[in-house]
Amino acid sequence: MKYTFIVNPKSRSGRGGMIWKLTEPELKKRRIDYEVFYTEYARHAVRITDEITADGQEHTLVVVGGDGTVDEVVNGIRDCSRVTLGYIPTGSGNDFTRALHLPAEVHAALENIFESGRKVPMDVGRVNCGEQTCRFAVSAGIGFDAAVCHRAAVSPIKTVLNKLGLGKLTYLAIALKWILREQPMSAEIRIDGERARHFEHTYFAAVMNHPYEGGGFFFCPEAQIGDGMLDVIVVSELPKWKILLLLPTAFWGKHVNFQGISIYRCREIEVKMGKELPIHADGEPIARGQTIRAALEPEQIRVIAPRVKKI
Repeated sequence: MKYTFIVNPKSRSGRGGMIWKLTEPELKKRRIDYEVFYTEYARHAVRITDEITADGQEHTLVVVGGDGTVDEVVNGIRDCSRVTLGYIPTGSGNDFTRALHLPAEVHAALENIFESGRKVPMDVGRVNCGEQTCRFAVSAGIGFDAAVCHRAAVSPIKTVLNKLGLGKLTYLAIALKWILREQPMSAEIRIDGERARHFEHTYFAAVMNHPYEGGGFFFCPEAQIGDGMLDVIVVSELPKWKILLLLPTAFWGKHVNFQGISIYRCREIEVKMGKELPIHADGEPIARGQTIRAALEPEQIRVIAPRVKKI
């Protein structure tokens, strides 16, 4: 079997390149048949993946990078049903790894990919905002969570914290600042074509394929990656002081027990906010707008995950 590695050497302030230097000698030692492509600029992995999968053949792609690189690869795939995805995480958020229980250490990751792992079917989300349509592996959202992603993408603090191994604290710091500055608004949610649900004083809505986003926030604890459903969290009708108290509990999924936290399961959803807000897919800023529509692609991707964990 031939493996195609897509490496983001700049992920996590250069950690991606360092991890690849440890990885390649292992591939040669194992006599793995492989080729490697390096990303050089934003969205380059989309183009690389598109060209690789244009032949319509089966491919095993291994991503060496962060959640953003996974997102780009997923968006570049021509036919999801013909791709098996392996992952060696090098990012700071690493939400993609959590639900799949993927190992972060290089040798353990390679052992999972080449020896002990199993192929797990994973749904792929699709989010539309205006004329733009993007896929997502982990989540998409509008409002608070997207604003945090937008600001983290350009934050100099994230670069510093990444070097200290504390990159996910960037999201928490920006989240606290956003909550204090911004005002909630009305929202309208339409699930599976049903009658619209109305919310006042809404902070955000996130559409989840995985249970985690934003560097470890356990927003939708019941979300499963291959069940053909999307999980949705809407946060509304809460004073700011309570949001500040609840936010840390979301790392353990305890927020779901509080009034103002609404969680749904669906196949498709439309979210319309009271004004234009940031929109993200897999933590990557994609647009500003008032409305998003999300659903699942008809085909799943296969992901190489450990056998010993229940997914």
